[in-house]
Amino acid sequence: MATFKLKILDKKQVTHDTYCFTVEKPKGYTFVPGQATELSLLKEGWENEKRPFTFSNLPEEENLEFTIKTYNDHEGVTKQLGNCQVGDLVEIGDSWGAISYKGEGVFIAGGAGVTPFISIFRMLRKENKIGNNQLIFANKTNKDIILFDELKTILGHKFHNIIAEQEDTAYDKGRIGKTYLDSKIKDFKNQHFYLCGPEGFMEAVEGALQELGADPDALVFEQ
Repeated sequence: MATFKLKILDKKQVTHDTYCFTVEKPKGYTFVPGQATELSLLKEGWENEKRPFTFSNLPEEENLEFTIKTYNDHEGVTKQLGNCQVGDLVEIGDSWGAISYKGEGVFIAGGAGVTPFISIFRMLRKENKIGNNQLIFANKTNKDIILFDELKTILGHKFHNIIAEQEDTAYDKGRIGKTYLDSKIKDFKNQHFYLCGPEGFMEAVEGALQELGADPDALVFEQ
């Protein structure tokens, strides 16, 4: 697999623990919205610590963009990325991934699991094809909602937020389960379901959707 050493061109804070990194784009490099690559930080001791991160920009743009949630409670790759600076180097490989747009449906994300959907929504907005797509987004608190303003602008009333750990939230409270999905989704038979989030979240959502009648073949997620 090809690898590319690239410079970080820009770093912007998106939430209290999420950053948007703009990185050089290799000549001829391509990806499909929703896809990811293996990325490592070229810093002593971290060169071989590769992790999957999703592209959040559009494929035709001049540079690459990654929207990355950092975890400062342990010494991991995302903590190192949170501390990196413009001019630092990263290494990426080829693009890969099973998440891509296959038609209108419901996108269901837990936390940083929204990142594969960002490029897809930006593509649909550019092509004026948002249509009946909707996003159900689960987070711990309001401040954890990644790119709230942009997603609200793109999706309007089809953007649903559910918050698990903040009592005074103005959004729906609790966790995504069968009852919640049944209250938000009218059709479980004739549309796609795009899923991304932590392992336990994925298991719960996938199980609930199938109990509600969703076709397993209509579920789009990273295997």
